[in-house]
Amino acid sequence: MAKSVRDAMTGDPRSIGATASVVEAARLMREQHIGSLPITEGEKLVGMITDRDITTRVVAEAADPKVTSVGDVYSRDLISVEPDKNLQEALELMARHQVRRLPVVENDRLVGIVAQADIALGENEKKTGELVEAISEPSDGERR
Repeated sequence: MAKSVRDAMTGDPRSIGATASVVEAARLMREQHIGSLPITEGEKLVGMITDRDITTRVVAEAADPKVTSVGDVYSRDLISVEPDKNLQEALELMARHQVRRLPVVENDRLVGIVAQADIALGENEKKTGELVEAISEPSDGERR
């Protein structure tokens, strides 16, 4: 697999600011058919908000999504990849951190998103199956 992240990523991704409401973020996710949004200050990536963040940190806590800001609930533990890394490195990051999408950052600036599906399209079935299995494996915190 010689392709770089830049070759597979979706450029110019949608993002949202930390001051936006959770309702705005959820609507943007629905319109774009995505499960996560990068949080940016200017062009700098500062975090991600996922549909799971909204479910566990807003809905489950009975918080009002109209007045709860994205900044109150987004995930600050950033896992990102540089555009010139090879796709194997992106796959390994996805598997290690059990994420399906990685923000692509160059000089602290959000330049794209690479998704499991982007990589799977260019890979053989065996490699795709291994990726899905690694990402889908329950983490220690989720096991009962």
